[in-house]
This record gives sequence, structure tokens and C-alpha cells, in this order.
Amino acid sequence: MNYKNFCQPLKPNSMLNAVSSLCFRLFRSLRFFTVIGGLGLLGALPAFADVPVVGTLAPSFTLPDQNGKPWRLQDVRGQWVVLYFYPKDDTPGCTQEACQFRDDLHALTALGAQIVGVSVDDSASHKKFAEKYHLPFPLLADRDAAVARSYGALSDLLVVKYAKRYTFLIDSQGKIAKAYLQVDTSRHSKEIVDDLSHFKQVKK
Repeated sequence: MNYKNFCQPLKPNSMLNAVSSLCFRLFRSLRFFTVIGGLGLLGALPAFADVPVVGTLAPSFTLPDQNGKPWRLQDVRGQWVVLYFYPKDDTPGCTQEACQFRDDLHALTALGAQIVGVSVDDSASHKKFAEKYHLPFPLLADRDAAVARSYGALSDLLVVKYAKRYTFLIDSQGKIAKAYLQVDTSRHSKEIVDDLSHFKQVKK
């Protein structure tokens, strides 16, 4: 190598071209590794099921309730089910939602509906939550998040998993009548009562 020529000062235009070329090469390299890294991360993420389509059979499942007793969706075929997924026991939004279902339980029961809550918390956590707020309906422990995943209601951040705040109204034939993917906890229970009343009138 001719070190003498190598060490000679660059002319302004040559220096600008050299810096521009270097920046371009660095940008290309960075973009390449970003894409490869992103593909690797995407490959590590689990596949998610789609939200069940209205009119299709609700995915069947069996989960333990807050007392450790198995609860089966198949066992309540013949009545309507309000299956609601929620992120975490005893948190403000989840507490408000659950307590409103509790307060409207008479109206919901009169319409022939069974209320069932599901989160990835364990049965012991559910039991404390149910006892603290006197919740008279099943809270199911989806510990491996398989049921939430089958309903498209799972947020999986690899290090933490939680159920999205989704609700599914399941008719007496076990089919999805309506999916609620934008839930307002301050009025959700009354929304369910209104929709159930409407469905009951339509089916008469």
C-alpha cells in the first residue's frame, strides 16, 4: 500500500464523497441487521388464533373455576353464555366490570344467561377476588392461556401473558352471537342486557 498517498489530505469534494459513501454503507448494514433481527423476533412470537366469527361454534373448553371445580362450556349448551375475558383480578377496570355483572345478575339470569369470567390468573387468585367482591358466578383459570388464545383474546409479550378485555355472547346452540372487542367497563353489563333482550325478541 502507498501510505504516502493514503495519508495525503483529501480535497473537500473527495472528503464529502467519502463521508457520504461511508454513511450510505452504514445505513445499509443497519437496515439489513434490523430486518434480520425483526424477522428473528417475529419467528419467536407464537401464532395467534383469529377471533371466532359470528355464527360459528364457540371453541369448546374445560377450565377450573375459583374453587378448583372443572367448568365445561359443553355443559351449559341450551342456555346463553356471557363469556368475558379480562386482564387481571382485582384491578380497577376488571373490578368495575365484574361488579356490574354481579349487580345485573338478576336481569341477566332472567334472560337465561350464564356469566363466566376468564383470565390467566390461577384459581386461588380468582377465589380471593370473588370473595372480596361477592361475585356469584364462575371465574375460570386459564393458566396456560390456551382458551384465551383460541378466542383470539390473548396478549402475549413473551415475558408476560394476559387476556384482552373481550366478551363473547354465545347462544343456546353454542354459536357466537356477538363479539365485543371494544369494552367500556362502565356500561358493558347493561350493553349485554340490552343485546340479550334484542336477541330474545328476534328469536321469538
